[in-house]
Amino acid sequence: MTNDPYALATDAADALKSAVGVESFDVALVMGSGWVPAADAIGETIAEIPVTDLPGFAPPAVEGHAGRIRAVRTGSDKNALIFLGRTHLYEGRGVEPVVHGVRTAIRAGVGTIVLTNAAGGLRPETQEVGEAVLISDHINLTGASPITGATFVDLTEVYSARLRELAREVDPSLAEGVYVAFRGPTYETPAEVRMCRILGGDMVGMSTALEAIAAREAGAEVLGISLVTNPGAGLVGTPLNHEEVLQVGRATAARMGGLLAKVVDRI
Repeated sequence: MTNDPYALATDAADALKSAVGVESFDVALVMGSGWVPAADAIGETIAEIPVTDLPGFAPPAVEGHAGRIRAVRTGSDKNALIFLGRTHLYEGRGVEPVVHGVRTAIRAGVGTIVLTNAAGGLRPETQEVGEAVLISDHINLTGASPITGATFVDLTEVYSARLRELAREVDPSLAEGVYVAFRGPTYETPAEVRMCRILGGDMVGMSTALEAIAAREAGAEVLGISLVTNPGAGLVGTPLNHEEVLQVGRATAARMGGLLAKVVDRI
């Protein structure tokens, strides 16, 4: 084993394929807070293993993240990887563990990454709690990047327009929005929420952006979907809590699972 993150991802991909008995995968989905119950609708489970069985993965540190990887055969006969949870930057492990899942999936053959998250809505005048919003772009306010050195990656289209169009074919009512990523783990202040609105943000959260950058560096297509679980701080005058996020995820699991299953079948 080596400290090089790309070599570590190759080691993890080899161990993953051996553990689940699949030689290559087509698509990977990362399930954000509250999204885990939606995974059951995506396809027939081939195998499921703890992430800690693979090199470079840490145990889950956040409620609502199962810390397991599921290999699935979809209705369109694709091999899919489902990451039932993710590592966040605020856990203090550094950037590489945050993007290790994405890099592992790509080394396992994946060409399309679907990133889901729970997000605060910055536009309560037009957004509803429980609404799924396609990510059209992001603003990375984490102060971090998974890319180091003179590696210049074009981010003109981080989130694939082609994949967003496929998602709208499944559900024409899907809106699009700009996701603003903070480091966390504190929720944003009302002043920060107002700043994000001024900058053009529509959703705010603590994940996704670094994974999307890592996926684009590797040449994968990315589809991002936020589940609006609450209005941003100060927009409606009520405090925020993580249990509210999970409750919305549980309440919308069947609908979100159906959406993901149909989108994956079209990819």
